[in-house]
Amino acid sequence: MTQARYATIDVGSNSVLIHVAERQADGTFKAIADRAELSRLGDGLQATGVFSAEAMDRTAAALGAFVELAQANEVADTVAVGTMALRTAKNAPQFLERVEAEVGLRVEVIPGEEEARLSYMAARSAITGAKQVAIFDVGGGSTEFIFGSGDQIARKFSLNIGALRLTEEYCKSDPVTPDEQRQLMAYLEEAFAELTPGDFDGLVGMGGAITNMAAVKHEMVKYDPDVIQGCQLTVGEMERQLELYRGRTVAQRRELAGLQPKRADTILAGAAIVTTVMRKLGVDTVTVSDRGVRHGLMVDRFGS
Repeated sequence: MTQARYATIDVGSNSVLIHVAERQADGTFKAIADRAELSRLGDGLQATGVFSAEAMDRTAAALGAFVELAQANEVADTVAVGTMALRTAKNAPQFLERVEAEVGLRVEVIPGEEEARLSYMAARSAITGAKQVAIFDVGGGSTEFIFGSGDQIARKFSLNIGALRLTEEYCKSDPVTPDEQRQLMAYLEEAFAELTPGDFDGLVGMGGAITNMAAVKHEMVKYDPDVIQGCQLTVGEMERQLELYRGRTVAQRRELAGLQPKRADTILAGAAIVTTVMRKLGVDTVTVSDRGVRHGLMVDRFGS
C-alpha cells in the first residue's frame, strides 16, 4: 500500500522552508524533500514596519515553487505557518491574501509560544540520553527558547531578537568595525539578561544561522544534514567564527566553505546571538539540530 505524503512550510523573516515526508506504517516519517530559500521577507521591516514589494515578490515566488514541489510529490495535504515577520508587519494581511490568491497556499500565522513548541518537538531528539534540555532557535526576526524534559515543556518564550534585525541595526559597515561589534555584543548581553545558568543536561541550537556555522566548522562544500545533525560547537569555535566574519567583507564571507552565500551578511549577527546565549546559560558546548519548525509541524499535524 502506498504511504501518504505530506508537506509542511515555514515562512520566516529570513527564509522559507519546506519539508515533504511520507508517513510510514509505524507512524514515523521518511523525508522525501527538504529545501530552504532565503527570500528575506523581513528585509527592512525593522525600519519601516512593512514588507517591501521586492521582499513580497521574492517570497511569493519561493512559495509558488514550494507548492509545485508538493504537487509533484503528490502530497495528501500541505500546511504552512508564518512566524515573526508575519506577526509584526502592518501589511502582512495583504501579503497573505496575495499568496493565497496567486499560489493557492493558506499560511497560518502562529504566536511565538507555538513556534517554540514546534521547535521543541523537532529538536529534542538531537541529544540522546539528556533528561533536562534547553533549546533555542535563531531566526531572522526572533529567537525562541524552550526548556523541557522528555515530552514535557517546562518553560518557553520568544524574544524579538534575530539575525536579520540585528544586522540592519548594528552591522552597517563592510567589514563590520570593532566598535559596531562591541555595540552588538553589549546589546545582546542586556537583551538576554533573563538567561541564567540552569539545571539542564544539554543545550540544542536550531535555525539556518547555527547550521551554517556548523557547516563552516566542517568546511563543508556540499551541505550534508546527517553530518550537521548532532554536530557540536564550542564557545572557542564560536569566538573563532565571530572574528572570522568580522574581519571580512560580505563578499569575502561568501567565499567561505560551508557558508550559504545569501547568509553572508547576517552570519555575524547570528554568531553573536549563539555566543551570547552560550555564555549567559553557562555552557561550553551546543549541539546543533538540523531540524526545525517544519519538522515539528509534520509530527504535530500529520502524526498518528
